[in-house]
Amino acid sequence: MMKRLILSCVGLVFALASVSAEVERPNLLVFLVDDMGVMDTSLPFLADKDGQPKRYPLNERYRTPSMERMGEQSLRFSRFYAHSVCSPSRISLITGQGSARHRTTTWVNPFQDNGELPGWNWVGPDEQSVTLPRLLQSAGYRTIHCGKAHFGPVGKPGEDPLVVGFDVNIAGCSWGQPGSYYGERNYGEGRRHAVPGLDAYHGSDTFLTEALTLEMKSAIAASVRDGKPFFAHMSHYALHAPFESDPRFAANYASLGGSAHAKAFATLVEGMDKSLGDLIDHLEQLGVAEETLIVFLGDNGTDAPIGGLEEVACAAPLRGKKGTRFEGGTRAPLMIGWAKLDADHPVQRKFPVRVGLESNTFATINDLFPTLLEVAGVKSPDGHVVDGESLADLLAGNVVKRSAPKEFLMHFPHRHNSSWFTSLHQGEWKLIYNYRKPAAQRYELYHLAEDPSESRNLAAQQPEKLKLLVERMVVLLNESDAVLARDANSGEAVLPVVPGGGD
Repeated sequence: MMKRLILSCVGLVFALASVSAEVERPNLLVFLVDDMGVMDTSLPFLADKDGQPKRYPLNERYRTPSMERMGEQSLRFSRFYAHSVCSPSRISLITGQGSARHRTTTWVNPFQDNGELPGWNWVGPDEQSVTLPRLLQSAGYRTIHCGKAHFGPVGKPGEDPLVVGFDVNIAGCSWGQPGSYYGERNYGEGRRHAVPGLDAYHGSDTFLTEALTLEMKSAIAASVRDGKPFFAHMSHYALHAPFESDPRFAANYASLGGSAHAKAFATLVEGMDKSLGDLIDHLEQLGVAEETLIVFLGDNGTDAPIGGLEEVACAAPLRGKKGTRFEGGTRAPLMIGWAKLDADHPVQRKFPVRVGLESNTFATINDLFPTLLEVAGVKSPDGHVVDGESLADLLAGNVVKRSAPKEFLMHFPHRHNSSWFTSLHQGEWKLIYNYRKPAAQRYELYHLAEDPSESRNLAAQQPEKLKLLVERMVVLLNESDAVLARDANSGEAVLPVVPGGGD
């Protein structure tokens, strides 16, 4: 009996030591919103010429008080780039690799290979893939996925978030949109895109966004109760179509101009925002807000049902929307901050986050993998190539010295709202290469500081800059071992053609 008691005490000491060590590691909450562009919020993310936040008419259209609350204690980015559709961004987030490298270059069709290209990665990650949740899991984190996954198709390993490295999967599966947001409709049960795993809410008036929030709150509470640091991947199906109105907020937009879908979209925005506020409140109630870092982001540009695909409309003053090659298709909100500021907290002293708007440099979806690993004190394995860079110094307000302008390559050799293109951001310059357009329309070159709406193509006026950027694009595609676009006539793989080098 005494021996058993001694062993129990020894076990308790080790358990307490383990918990103590784990508490030193911050919790991580990634709040990922589907199809949320940089203008789908009352919190301004764009800057004026002096780098100060600037409000535009679309900011008056939406009500996002929780985002405004988080914005007061976070660093938000005026230029954050993701890929123009969801699956490439989601895989970049968990691998740190650009889409050209991981080769999931368009959205994953749950039921077929929709890529039109041999060699593209339409099956997503598997058991052997190096992923953010798997690395954090190995380091003692409880990894929780809730909501949209869309990593891989039906019947492939990537369809299950547990295979990707999550300990808990709530409602994640192969498809990227819900069959319905309504509990009364069982979230689309019996339809192709039914949301799984939420049977407890079937037949109720619980909107999908709320059901997911309640489930995530429960999962986080269980992790805190068990003394485990958590990585919570709160991945809402909102704001994706179908644009079904959230009845909790419909009255707020009764007089809003536009279609019924546009009004419904606005309710989806406010419902998402309520979820953010509820989770921040929950972290405070659990006593872990000071040690929980929140990363809020969208996975691609807006899909708000306002205006045409390539107009300055739903992302105004930016041009275009989800799936296009323009800024409205690839720019999304990003803000990073502690759930509750406490400059004296040991974790926040180690990883301080300044408050305000970062307008001097841009961040990319590839940067979040190394950033979160650094905050967690976890190393990426040797041999795993990462295209992003940690934002920890930038978050802290340290001077980040660069030997070359920051770059972001987006490779989209597919058909969609904009088809068969590769784009390259380099500092304030943006190059778009259109593979299947006539030579006169093949190159688009914009200086975004002077022309954020991409209205003046400078390809003809800036031949030297154009040539340098096309050459750099070719280098990056080759370094990534990218799956190349195909010639429309011959079907042969092609690289961007350097001006003056022949056609």
